[in-house]
Amino acid sequence: MKNSLVEIGPDHHLTPDVVWGVAHRPGIKVVLSKKAKRKIVESRKVVERIVEKRKVVYGVTTGFGSFKDKFIDKENVKELQRNLIRSHSSGVGDLLSPEMVRAAMLVRANSLAQGFSGVRLEFLEFLLLLLNKNIVPLVPSQGSVGSSGDLAPLSHIGLVMMGEGEVWYRGRKMNAGAALKKEKLSPVGFLEKEGLAFNNGTSVMTGIAALALHKAENLLKIADMGVALTLEAVCGLSYAFDSRVHAVRPHPGQIESARNIKRYIQGSKLVNSMKKRVQDSYSLRCSPQVHGAVRDALAYVRGVVERELNSVTDNPLIFTNPDGAVSGGNFHGEPIAIALDTLGIAVAELADVSERRTAKLIDPAMNAGLPIFLIPEGKGGLHNGLMIPQYVAASLVSENKVLAHPASVDSIPTSVNQEDHVSMGTIAARKAWSIVNNAENVLAIEYLNATQAIDFRDPKKLGKRTKKTYAYVRKHVKKVNNDRILAKDIQAIRNTFGAISESILS
Repeated sequence: MKNSLVEIGPDHHLTPDVVWGVAHRPGIKVVLSKKAKRKIVESRKVVERIVEKRKVVYGVTTGFGSFKDKFIDKENVKELQRNLIRSHSSGVGDLLSPEMVRAAMLVRANSLAQGFSGVRLEFLEFLLLLLNKNIVPLVPSQGSVGSSGDLAPLSHIGLVMMGEGEVWYRGRKMNAGAALKKEKLSPVGFLEKEGLAFNNGTSVMTGIAALALHKAENLLKIADMGVALTLEAVCGLSYAFDSRVHAVRPHPGQIESARNIKRYIQGSKLVNSMKKRVQDSYSLRCSPQVHGAVRDALAYVRGVVERELNSVTDNPLIFTNPDGAVSGGNFHGEPIAIALDTLGIAVAELADVSERRTAKLIDPAMNAGLPIFLIPEGKGGLHNGLMIPQYVAASLVSENKVLAHPASVDSIPTSVNQEDHVSMGTIAARKAWSIVNNAENVLAIEYLNATQAIDFRDPKKLGKRTKKTYAYVRKHVKKVNNDRILAKDIQAIRNTFGAISESILS
């Protein structure tokens, strides 16, 4: 994403890639479209009329949850909203990263900008001001059950709207009021409906989902190249990637993965060079089927995430012409929860099959004549070579198997059984993010092993794109001739994935 300005509102479409860009590039400015401003103002007028006429509307003139039948007098409705944010700021655990919080702030702003939430225009503009000035609330990662939305984490963001809580500001943590004072900003606070509109949505789980999906989709391309590098390293066969094979089982992802791998090895003099070989093991031969299934799963996830990014997820919803406030359940995170569990399972498989290729590379019974642990002959014993990175990959794959257990199948009633089914979508989001990061390390370990193995062949015989990828990795990580700290090499390779994806695999 290269734009320095992002406009949001009902006439724009937010994507995971835009969320990633805003989350990671504080220099991007986010603004409301003209249509968004008009709809926000119209929606707010409805709320003001509801309060003036003393109509009974959940969360506007009543209490929350099991206090839904408790009418709140006009003079107390503002305090009602402030109390909601303070009481719901009950999260625990490690903090979400600043990028995750920025993603959540953007997603929340976009939901409110659709014009069905009844907030003031100045309220939403203040939220975007925090985002644009990179004043990022400190948000504990645990405490959301995924409906009614992300109550606890969004409330921690909401505290800053009142000048309370803590923030990241200019690289350090500080009191929110102090950070606002440095920027000469006055807290906008919460008026009628605004506290409920702010914390009653799926924006934290959806923001994390967008980041996880963006990274997972890039890892798919990295994984296809991982197959190509390993295929070169073991002088494997290309026949399994013949387009005719995949045309008769036409899963779109499978066809694309096979096409990618065949394109990456084009021009290779290592592939198909061992004439007596009949076929390769499953981790190579079936890689289009495995990677393709992951690709198709992520296509489903993208559809869900994109719809959610552009949805209105609070309650009640405010409608105009005629005026109306309708209580519904758009805050329920089940669509995102199931999608994120799917993402986690799919990416866990991407790592699983990569680890098997790594294990093949270091095994002299499987690697077509390469030395054990890929250490030069005569050095084994005194030097361990690439023995332990495979252990690390095995550990990460095993951890992913635990993390891949779905969160969305669980539910614990809350609010004394008024909220009697919840999604656990934010747990699914956190687990999916961990799986994606584990998979990234597993693939970095495959690249470490594959490039080392290629050094025992002849890098000049690589295909056009595998040669470029090998050369790029070698700019950052040298061949392992003697034992050294390999953790640094794994991280260095991981850091190359963005550039490899953009410059070689696109």
